[in-house]
Amino acid sequence: MSQVAAAAPADLTTWLPDLLRTPGVSGAEEPVRAWLQRHWAPWADEVFTTPLGSVVARRHGHGPAPRPRLLLAAHMDTIGFVVAHVDEHGLIALAPIGGLDARLLPHQAVWLWPPAGEPVYGVLRPWPRAWAPEVPADKPLPLDALRVETGLGPRALRRRVPVGTPATFAREPQMLGEAFVVSPGLDNRASVAALTLALQALAACRPAWDVDIVATVQEETTMAGAATAAYGLQPTVAVAVDVTFGRGPGVAEHQGFPLGGGVALGTGANIHPKVYAALQATAQAEDIPHHTEYLPTYSGTDAAALQVARAGVPTGLVSIPLRYMHTPVEMVALDDIRRAGRLLATWAARLTPEFAATLTRWDDEA
Repeated sequence: MSQVAAAAPADLTTWLPDLLRTPGVSGAEEPVRAWLQRHWAPWADEVFTTPLGSVVARRHGHGPAPRPRLLLAAHMDTIGFVVAHVDEHGLIALAPIGGLDARLLPHQAVWLWPPAGEPVYGVLRPWPRAWAPEVPADKPLPLDALRVETGLGPRALRRRVPVGTPATFAREPQMLGEAFVVSPGLDNRASVAALTLALQALAACRPAWDVDIVATVQEETTMAGAATAAYGLQPTVAVAVDVTFGRGPGVAEHQGFPLGGGVALGTGANIHPKVYAALQATAQAEDIPHHTEYLPTYSGTDAAALQVARAGVPTGLVSIPLRYMHTPVEMVALDDIRRAGRLLATWAARLTPEFAATLTRWDDEA
């Protein structure tokens, strides 16, 4: 095991629940941004935000200037809702932020997060089918046929929860045994946790490259956080960190990866083959369990935005298997989060200036 790997702390469970409870739906990431600024500061040489609101924790390298720069990015935003209307009965209509499965929404509890004051608890209740005759009886009611009931009257509700207020599922993070965590928002807070572990590990050494660890905004809606961060920070190489489909109900064996079986390394159209090969070689050298995830077209991750910043950025993708994606009960293995963090930190610490030169060549001799 490398020196960097050994330096990573093993207290993930002491702070991960707090990270998962912190709201930050796409386009309204202020609370989670503040959480990361506070928790990343002790481990970084500097912490700052991009104009669009992504958080950057920078570790300066020890190589001669100008140094190559590695960007490690995971999106901090989550799926959720936004208040679209408060009616005369004190019932709230929500609009979706990101992809939501209509089958799961009726009777879910939600937190409404107003810009000022305490959050408001509510329950998504379905309208009677007689009020939505256009929806067949064998189909789930869409979100616009549901309303949130809070117990507050319309006047108080409009004052406390104005239109535009973000909302999230109201479900506490839970451990399943000692190996797995279940919670809304693990897409992509699991990867933000992996970046946090990588940052903590890199604080014990001084890489040759500058390393920018970035929590991006708006991946679930626009990918603007990754696109603008890569444009402004001008990395030599970038790696997106996200979740991928874990094997389980509805996911065939060839379509997903086992929870607790290691990370998935992406290869395909959004991925530079030499970045993939370098990550794979590090995983093999460190005995980090891993799989190859072939992504023939669009990866559906920040890698797609990082890759095309400016004149193009050689990009890799490290993914954590996750079960029940975009539901209130997303599930990951804690060991896979730790493995992702160790892989990223170890690879970053081993990068040499010479590696950057190989990425400008595509022949087999590079």
